[in-house]
Amino acid sequence: MSELLANRQDMRVRLIPALEDNYMYLIIDEQTQECAAVDPVDPEKILRAIKEEGVVLKSVLTTHHHWDHAGGNEKLIGLAGKVPVYGGDDRIGALTKKVSEGDRFKIGSLDVECLFTPCHTSGHICYLVKDSSGTQPAVFTGDTLFVAGCGKFFEGTGKQMYMALVHKLAALNKDTKVYCGHEYTVNNLKFAAYVEPKNEAVKSKLAWAQNQRSKHEPTVPSTIGEELEYNPFMRIGEQDVQKHTGKSNPEEVMDYLREEKNNFR
Repeated sequence: MSELLANRQDMRVRLIPALEDNYMYLIIDEQTQECAAVDPVDPEKILRAIKEEGVVLKSVLTTHHHWDHAGGNEKLIGLAGKVPVYGGDDRIGALTKKVSEGDRFKIGSLDVECLFTPCHTSGHICYLVKDSSGTQPAVFTGDTLFVAGCGKFFEGTGKQMYMALVHKLAALNKDTKVYCGHEYTVNNLKFAAYVEPKNEAVKSKLAWAQNQRSKHEPTVPSTIGEELEYNPFMRIGEQDVQKHTGKSNPEEVMDYLREEKNNFR
């Protein structure tokens, strides 16, 4: 799979594949040439990318404690030297800066806001990043929000995922780019087509995603606006989604969809 450079104004995001289907990221501040690594499970790959970019690692952002996201923290710190390691869970390796809802910090000149999104894990954090102009924001969603899907409810409830997706993430600017933790898009869209067979946005995105993957290219990023068109877990208020589940209470719709997705093949 190729690595992807997404050109922005003061911010660049470098996508770095890891393991079987994980994504790590470098968030690069163009003004200062400082960067942060997001979920650096493969430290050697991260360090090669940092060298290629000619930037300086200043922090590590960890979305949650699962090994395929946080498992490289200690080794990276050992190889690169001590930098702050941010996260919302004491189970995160090498954690030095525990954060919660609304906490803010900087990557060079870039602004980072922490969004507390418990459910997949009880301490999950999404990171909203903006440059000085505030244009084209990006959110790093780990295993809370995927392209056309969401993470399993390992340590939480449908109510929590409803709050995370529909109240918190859906409220972001529609052009906010979504950088998630895994390449699950094709299967997620097949499920979305099962839930909403008449949804043209789902059909179009699925054809595009299948073409991308046939070339071993990533399907990330999407945008919040796009997710609202084809992600069933963000569309639980839509009549067709509720009709599919036979439920109208949004938390019950969420639980139903997740249980159904768990068994979808």
